[in-house]
Amino acid sequence: MYTVKGKADKNTLLTEHMPLVKRLAHHMKAKLPPSVEVDDLVQAGMIGLLDAINRYEETHGAQFETYAVLRIRGAMLDELRTSDWLPRSMRQNMRKIEAAMSTLQQKLGHPPTESEVAKSLKLSLSDYQDMLSDGGGHQLVYYEDFHDDDGNDSFLDRYCSDEESDPLRALLDTDFRQAVIDAIEVLPEREKILMGLYYEEELNLKEIGAVMGVSESRVSQLHTQAVARLRANLREKAWTGPA
Repeated sequence: MYTVKGKADKNTLLTEHMPLVKRLAHHMKAKLPPSVEVDDLVQAGMIGLLDAINRYEETHGAQFETYAVLRIRGAMLDELRTSDWLPRSMRQNMRKIEAAMSTLQQKLGHPPTESEVAKSLKLSLSDYQDMLSDGGGHQLVYYEDFHDDDGNDSFLDRYCSDEESDPLRALLDTDFRQAVIDAIEVLPEREKILMGLYYEEELNLKEIGAVMGVSESRVSQLHTQAVARLRANLREKAWTGPA
C-alpha cells in the first residue's frame, strides 16, 4: 500500500478507488436529467480522484476515502456546472415553485400539498408534476445562489460570512448544516422518508420506489419537490431568522 518513503502508492489508490468513482457517478446520475451521461460523470470523478491522490497527506487527519469522496463529488459538480445541465428556464420554473411554496406555507401554516402548489401556479396537477419531472436534478445549493441576478447578496450569504474561504465549505461549517437538518424535519412525512432513504441509506430511485410502492419517475418528482421545499424553508429562515 505504501512505498518505502511512506507515501501512498498512487497506482494502488487509483485502482482500489475506481469502483467508488463509478458508485458516486451512478448515485448522482439518478437525480439528474436524461441528458447527463454517466460516463461524463465518471470521467470527471476520475480527475477528482487523481487530484485527491496528489493532494492527500496523512496529516489531513481524515481517512483517504473520506477526503477522496469530497474531491470526486466536487469534480463531478464542476463538470455539471460547466455543461449547464439544468437550463436557465428550468431553474426559473423551480424558483417559481419555491416562491409559491413559501407563500402558501405562511398563508396555510402547513407544508402545501401538490394540488395547492399547482393551483397557486395556475397549473393542472398533471402539468405541475411534469414541471417537477423536468426539474430532476434540482440541487439544494448552487454557486450562483450566493449572488442574485443583479449581483446582490443572496439568502445563502447570510449563512457564510467568510468571503475568503470556499463558500460551500464555509456553509457546511456554520449554521447551514443544522438549518438543513431542521428543514428536513418539517417536510411532509412521505418526503422526509424519501430523503432518508436516498441520502442516509443511499438507495437509488428505483429501490426507493419499491419501498414506497410508487414508480421511479414518481420518486424523482417527490425528490425534486422536497428539494424545492428545503430551499424555500432555508430562504425564509435566512431572511427572518429563527422563530
